[in-house]
Amino acid sequence: MDASKYIKTFEDYIRVELRLSANSVATYIHECNVFILYCKKNNLSFNKVTSSNVIDFLVQRQLSGISQRTIAKSLSSLRSFFKFLILEGITAQNPARLVEMPRIQKKIPKIFSMSEMDDFFHCIDTENPLGIRDRALFELIYSCGLRVSEAVGLKCADLFLQEALIKVKGKGNKERLIPAGEYALHWLSLYLKQGRPVLLKRNMRTDVLFLNHRGKPLSRKGMWKRFKEIENRANLKGKIHTLRHSFATHLLSGGADLRSVQELLGHADVSTTQIYTHVEEEELRNYHKKYHPRG
Repeated sequence: MDASKYIKTFEDYIRVELRLSANSVATYIHECNVFILYCKKNNLSFNKVTSSNVIDFLVQRQLSGISQRTIAKSLSSLRSFFKFLILEGITAQNPARLVEMPRIQKKIPKIFSMSEMDDFFHCIDTENPLGIRDRALFELIYSCGLRVSEAVGLKCADLFLQEALIKVKGKGNKERLIPAGEYALHWLSLYLKQGRPVLLKRNMRTDVLFLNHRGKPLSRKGMWKRFKEIENRANLKGKIHTLRHSFATHLLSGGADLRSVQELLGHADVSTTQIYTHVEEEELRNYHKKYHPRG
């Protein structure tokens, strides 16, 4: 059985039925294609694949130098592909389901301190429409703990400034309402009055909130470029996602409960949110080491 002819239908399945993000879809399709090549190279009929074959494939992938995280994604991809083939009546078993998922050691995320966040925002030149946009954009990401994809996808209709809320479409197209802080609301209002109308070119129509200098939707790449420029001026080192990490950590440090932060971040599982409690523990250890006479 040549499984490659089912890839396109599988792609539609994970995009529409499983509602995976574009990045996840690309990863799943890539990993399944790599496995199909493995089967062809080993003269292995796809509907006769065993768990041992899947393990051998993953071992080879690991020996090629890929990370445990990628191994886990590869296994998830194969589990979904075999599940799809079962639903289609093409095969009767899911050998990938019997393979144990590798343990991934969660890295403690890097965060900016509150004073570093102040430095970052003070390094944005707000004397022009692009600067006002940048201030509104990054204040919003930090105030609401947004993912980059969530910020890029925001529409003007997603803002409820009177209620101090924004509507966000997260992973799996799940929507959530997030309260926005006064700084974010102030700069968003200023951007809508003084920044966006200037950036929106004549005869152009778009409901996308954040625009580039050509009046088109600001891309992830464009957002990343602006972040790096500001970060360099502030003498900081991180990623846009560091703002989201900082949002969660600062909330927990201020006394917010874990479940509330989970809801705000849009995490499906509270265990994902728990990584931020380790950040606080690490910070306490550093303080102890630095200030305790026997640290």
